[in-house]
Amino acid sequence: MDFDSLIARINELSRKNKTVGLTDEEVKERDVLRQKYLNNFKANFKQQLDTIKFVEDEENEGNGGVKH
Repeated sequence: MDFDSLIARINELSRKNKTVGLTDEEVKERDVLRQKYLNNFKANFKQQLDTIKFVEDEENEGNGGVKH
């Protein structure tokens, strides 16, 4: 299931829960979809954090690690 359809289904279940309520199967599906969404979010966030480079670290590498 791609990310957009995952969000669409979560939103659909949320709207249904607010109006008529959910069956036990739909509650389980909602929980699984939410967990998939959170796992995807965490993985993307971790990937972004892993690509961050600190300017101070790069400056120190260029002068042999000596701070001025």
